[in-house]
Amino acid sequence: MKCIATLSAIALLGLLSACSGGEAPRTAEFVQASPAEADFGNLRVRYNALPTLALSAPVAQQYGVPRDADTALVLVALREIKGGEEVDAEGDVAVSAHDLSGTRQTLTLRKVDAGGYTDHIGTARISPRNSYRFEVVVTAGGRTETVKFQRNF
Repeated sequence: MKCIATLSAIALLGLLSACSGGEAPRTAEFVQASPAEADFGNLRVRYNALPTLALSAPVAQQYGVPRDADTALVLVALREIKGGEEVDAEGDVAVSAHDLSGTRQTLTLRKVDAGGYTDHIGTARISPRNSYRFEVVVTAGGRTETVKFQRNF
């Protein structure tokens, strides 16, 4: 019986080593979420959420956000399409987020100057290996539009 257990353990180790293809373990690499956008007529809404640790120290300082593992930066940009070009658009933005357990948070946004454009930014509390669903409600040009997106941290 002891011999069978030993053989089983050796076989399992052999199978596990075959899975790695002989490669040494590597550190996980952060894959930055790609920004997304939605068009509503001539209004373009750009949105993204990323861990603040992905920001360089100068960028985090410029935005006035802490760089830590428990914080994500949420950015929403409103642009109007005029003659094929994007120009700054006025509007109000509200963002809420909830995680897999259903914990909901309403984000406080503020406007920041982004090189001639105005962006709406806020922070969300996040935890590692959790998924968050964001709901962005934009009121601009006499209409209200909603965008939903998800990010994994």
